[in-house]
Amino acid sequence: MTQTQIHATISPCTPILSADPTVKEDAMLDQQKITILYCRLSNEDALDGESNSIQNQKEFLTRYAAEHGYTNLKILVDDGYTGTNFDRPGVQEGFALVKQGLVGCWLVKDLSRFGRDYLTVGQYTDIIFPSYDVRFIAVNDGVDSERGDSDGFAAIRNLFNEWYPRDTSKKVRVVFRQKGTSGKHLGKTPYGYRTDPADKDHWIIDEDAAPVVKRIFDLAIGGKGPEQIARILEKDKVLTTKALYAKQSENHPDPKKRKKMPERPYHWIGQSVVGILERMEYTGCTCNFKTYSKSYKLKKRIPNAIEDMCIFPDTQEAIVSQAQWDRVQELRKNKRRPTKAERQGLFSGLLFCPDCGNKLHFATCKSFDGKQDHYVCSSYKSGRGTCSAHYIREDVLRELVLERIRAVNAYIRQDVEGFQEEWLQCRRSDQERNIREDRKRVEQAKKRLADLDVLLSRLYEDFVLGDLNKERYKKMTADYEAEQERLKLEIEVTEEWLETQETMSADVDAFVALTQKYVDVPELTPTIVNEYIKKIEVFAPDKSSGKRVQKVKIYFNFVDDVEIPVISEPVVAKSTPGRRKTA
Repeated sequence: MTQTQIHATISPCTPILSADPTVKEDAMLDQQKITILYCRLSNEDALDGESNSIQNQKEFLTRYAAEHGYTNLKILVDDGYTGTNFDRPGVQEGFALVKQGLVGCWLVKDLSRFGRDYLTVGQYTDIIFPSYDVRFIAVNDGVDSERGDSDGFAAIRNLFNEWYPRDTSKKVRVVFRQKGTSGKHLGKTPYGYRTDPADKDHWIIDEDAAPVVKRIFDLAIGGKGPEQIARILEKDKVLTTKALYAKQSENHPDPKKRKKMPERPYHWIGQSVVGILERMEYTGCTCNFKTYSKSYKLKKRIPNAIEDMCIFPDTQEAIVSQAQWDRVQELRKNKRRPTKAERQGLFSGLLFCPDCGNKLHFATCKSFDGKQDHYVCSSYKSGRGTCSAHYIREDVLRELVLERIRAVNAYIRQDVEGFQEEWLQCRRSDQERNIREDRKRVEQAKKRLADLDVLLSRLYEDFVLGDLNKERYKKMTADYEAEQERLKLEIEVTEEWLETQETMSADVDAFVALTQKYVDVPELTPTIVNEYIKKIEVFAPDKSSGKRVQKVKIYFNFVDDVEIPVISEPVVAKSTPGRRKTA
């Protein structure tokens, strides 16, 4: 059943005037009121040909007004606007005049030009316009509010006018779905790429923009936030996206396609940097259906879950590696903000308390010379919180992490070829065997789930036919349903583990490449820390032996599941209470 709606509760995307019949008397009422000639054309309507063009509507309505004695004309145009809502500049300007009591008649070619939301169109034509004594005429549909609906089908026409964009939207969605699932790009070419002249569906590297994209990711790995990166690019006079496109179009043979250079060609903003950092396509993939809308009437786009996207790898040359893109996304989850002392902790966002699971906050002040900079558990709250301090100084932690990174590099580089060919191959063989066994268990569990559905159906039939008593039926049903829940959980956990195992080989190779990149690490930098370290757990100190002993567990990127002797055990910081800590 169709639900009706009063005009006071219509969605904000379709604004409605207050139906106040008591319009204030003013001098304008003594003059002839305005006759509005309203014209609208959407992009979809333009495909129908010349009959609905803006020029045709203007000429048609002007001729009609002249023939019927309407003067004081005002033409309002919404060119390129959908009729599914009333958020249009022309129609809003007209409504403002109606509210002031200045309009005597509103002319449109047909009801679909006024709008394609049948509820809202009806609210205006039947309630709002009569309340303000505005005569509404849809010429081709024979609708005149003073004379009534000539054939009585205005409401049905409004309904059909709404069905048109609904049907068009459905067809467009089908076309987009087919194109998106075929692996072709749906969106425009992003900054860093350009369309291949030989194939419009293929992207190639933009030699001017790609180095900037790579630099932005490198700066993010180096611990810089979007606003900081924007300031660095502006300082170095790097052209913004809009400015670069304007420069590249300077010599275009068609003057209409030459873009105007913006007033501030180097003015990067943080939001633009965020958009670049979050684009998955820079890894060389095609990512379609990243957003969706709930209805063709709503223009708001809602982010899609990753499992609902269509991702096709290796469809164009990558600008950044998958490992680098993944690392940037992890870093962005743990945002780092400079302190009032204008210093940022080297390990901010990476330190966690193993007892409460919260992060360790960086503590400093302008009077500190650097040696007093330290980290404390965010749940400590100066002894009034729910956890102990887990206090550790940054210089101590810096020495521990540097020592561990050097040890890992030395361990792998002492026999890189042997490590890759023998140990890693053995690891992969065990891994592949485990994957095969896990897949087999998943298939068996899924088969058992299907069998249980059949058994439950048969149990119900036996119960209905009287072949099984109620107590027995309840017990067997409960047992089978419990087994189903256990199997579902087992399948979910095993499939997640399979995904992790299948990516481990690539992760180990990425880590080996990292140890070769940094042959010598004289000191830690934000870039090195972010590329090597995934997270660090700082344990509470133990003072039972008379010395302060504190364990620190370091988790490396890519290889947190690989058992390398030099990283499998925590490092220990020791010191005598009251004296300077040493690594």
